Amino acid sequence: MNSERPTPAGQSGTTHFGFRTVDEQEKAEKVAQVFHSVAQRYDVMNDLMSGGMHRIWKRFTIGRAAVRPGMRVLDIAGGTGDLALAFAAKVGPTGQVWHTDINSSMLQVGRDRLIDQGVLLPTVVCDAEHLPFPDAFFDVVTVAFGLRNMTHKEQALQQMQRVLKPGGKLLVLEFSRVAPPLAPAYDWYSFNILPWLGKKVADDEDSYRYLAESIRMHPDQETLAQMMRDAGLPRVNYFNLTAGVVALHEGVKLF
Repeated sequence: MNSERPTPAGQSGTTHFGFRTVDEQEKAEKVAQVFHSVAQRYDVMNDLMSGGMHRIWKRFTIGRAAVRPGMRVLDIAGGTGDLALAFAAKVGPTGQVWHTDINSSMLQVGRDRLIDQGVLLPTVVCDAEHLPFPDAFFDVVTVAFGLRNMTHKEQALQQMQRVLKPGGKLLVLEFSRVAPPLAPAYDWYSFNILPWLGKKVADDEDSYRYLAESIRMHPDQETLAQMMRDAGLPRVNYFNLTAGVVALHEGVKLF
């Protein structure tokens, strides 16, 4: 369950950073430090940690997005640009793909990768809780492996809903609750192998320990589906991938 609650303006609340309870501002700073640290080795670590499965999960997300020529797409927490690159090929010269992330280091890695591929997209540092776009502007909004790091998830989901056109689709790809029979093995892998890989490959054991903890603190499949409905997306469906290690939530804005 998600225990975060919005804090009145001018006040500082607490939230979780992994298994620790911290001030909201402290969480924002710590999450930023994590991704500044891992940005250069992010894709390599994703391949190692998931055995390459993250590419299949993203490919499924791209397929469900059903992006067509001329559409406007917003990729939130776009990081190294996997989804943005795929969407750019689909929207064509008449469409738009905005590649965004709150972390400048991740965004720079993604921007450089896109340029290396000969793809020039609008690339913007922005906070998903305060999206700098007009109402009803995008046909598709995606966020892959980014929602769990946001302090006010409800507010971020409301912002994503706000910038969607009627009939538009929000896709949230995120780690979720694994099938119970697999949970003991998955927990052992998460709290032993992930930090070890982080230390050996990225020289950063703590960031990958946070990754394992943050997955456990993220809302489960049904809770996140209800949060999306509460944010104004009445038609929500989700797909468990790899026995629930990851779930893709899909919400449609009706009006």
